[in-house]
Amino acid sequence: MNNELSALLQECDNLKVSLSKTRPLPTEALRKIENAFAIEYTYESNRIEGNTLTMQETELVVNEGITIAGKTMREHLEAINHAEAIDYIRDFAKGEMPVTEKTIKEIHSLVLHGIDRKNAGTYRSVPVMISGSHHIPPQPYLITKQMEDFMLRFNDMETRHVHPVMIAAYLHDRLVGIHPFIDGNGRTARLLMNLYLLRNGYVMINLKSSPESKLTYYTALEASHVDGNPDDFQKLIAESELLSLRRYLSILG
Repeated sequence: MNNELSALLQECDNLKVSLSKTRPLPTEALRKIENAFAIEYTYESNRIEGNTLTMQETELVVNEGITIAGKTMREHLEAINHAEAIDYIRDFAKGEMPVTEKTIKEIHSLVLHGIDRKNAGTYRSVPVMISGSHHIPPQPYLITKQMEDFMLRFNDMETRHVHPVMIAAYLHDRLVGIHPFIDGNGRTARLLMNLYLLRNGYVMINLKSSPESKLTYYTALEASHVDGNPDDFQKLIAESELLSLRRYLSILG
């Protein structure tokens, strides 16, 4: 690990200590903050994947149950499903249940609920290509073994007490690389990453969907998957966690 990344992780830990001193927050204040973050995160994560709902429209769909004229049913369901998936990872993070393949499948099942019943929570049975990427995900018959190896390495990283932000980055990076589902891999990977961050006392990362941010994100993943160099992605995740911690603390005053 290079000095820059070590410094970012140390600053994350310092801010995490500051955040822990503000807890527990008043219930109503916490609910409002978490709801606002959930809407923003849902908007950005879905927009990365092509959803055209604005942040305000996302809020109306999720919290008011309003149907937005000119938007597809899938876009509405993506917003509702993602918000429910955030509730799931928040509840899961508070418990003691270990993160397993079953956890990942449950997150994915929520992401595709009502959109693709056949494939929700099920590993793909067909080959796929990722648009705009040189990375070729494994053939379907390799997925089960690669997912097993993925979880074994995750458990080993925990045993070796690798920094939680780096484990979260690994969970996202490797899951997207395996691309085990026919659809919804990016959203599932981001949710899995945030589940792990929440469980370890950090705050959710909200990766932005602007063209520049999206390019940085995809370029970092490409370097990891094609060149075997995860440094840029690890740095992106550490920087993003730092920004989220700073923002959370600024809201709390």
